[in-house]
Amino acid sequence: MKLKHLILGIVSVAVAVFPLVIHSDYYQHLVIIALMWVVIGSSWNLLAGYTGQVSFGHAMFFGTGAYTAGIFVTILEMSAWWGMMFGGITAMIVALFVGWICFRLRGPYFALATLAGSEIFRLIATNWESLTEGMVGILIMQTFRSKLPYYYIALALAASCVYVISVIMKSKWGYYFLSIREDQDAAESLGINTVFYKNVSLLVSAFFTGMAGAFYMNYMAFIDPEVVFSLHFISIMAILVGIVGGVATIMGPAVGAFIMVGVQELFRSAFFGLAPKYVSKAHALVFGLLVIFVIMFLANGIVGDWAKIKRFVFRLKTTS
Repeated sequence: MKLKHLILGIVSVAVAVFPLVIHSDYYQHLVIIALMWVVIGSSWNLLAGYTGQVSFGHAMFFGTGAYTAGIFVTILEMSAWWGMMFGGITAMIVALFVGWICFRLRGPYFALATLAGSEIFRLIATNWESLTEGMVGILIMQTFRSKLPYYYIALALAASCVYVISVIMKSKWGYYFLSIREDQDAAESLGINTVFYKNVSLLVSAFFTGMAGAFYMNYMAFIDPEVVFSLHFISIMAILVGIVGGVATIMGPAVGAFIMVGVQELFRSAFFGLAPKYVSKAHALVFGLLVIFVIMFLANGIVGDWAKIKRFVFRLKTTS
């Protein structure tokens, strides 16, 4: 346990001082995006990994937060940072409506509802041009020219998300979430209001996902429906981050976020120009192969099966 805390402390210090040592905007950008995915992956993991309610449409909450920040600028003529504060709240309102309807039912209804909801919100954002600018998208001015403020805002958001979820999972709420995931009927027989606590898990998950979306609006300064409500780039990526890093682990989504962003950038850049250009189009295939590998050999993800990985490495050393 002490070694675990030591490693965590070293990693935390390294991430904190990274932009002070590495001044490249390119590498700072990659870490900022990875930190954003730590938030999204951890939020999805709370709902799906710990509570057992799989979401196929987390883009619905991400896009809601992003458009909240954008609308604060275009319609209300206020700072998008105020929109970031309200992005999580707006996503929670959307989540409350979805959960209130779906969590009274059993089976795959919630997963299908989130998938459908994400598509509905994409169509709304596309067609309600007076509010969202439609396919033209929302363009704002960035607050900071340097990436340094954005880096530390993303770091604070990621650290807050991971900390809050770890505290929740050590509380009674966490035990209720796990009991619902393992056996909902047994949880209800013990007097746990499963509908209420599934909604609590959903609201926390949606809040942080909405905050990540609002941060994306502030950082990238441009959004459109095809980006922030994307099934592939947001919803599926959130699932992949959790699966690769380790579902139902606190640090799994953080590890998965950095791995997935790193792999995506390696192939997008064709290994920084060292490989043929057609390699840049293969990242989706590599994602699929990576997930298949994890499911077959590391079913609990990298963090969940870390002991298995260490045993495998030790065997390689002893046989060599």
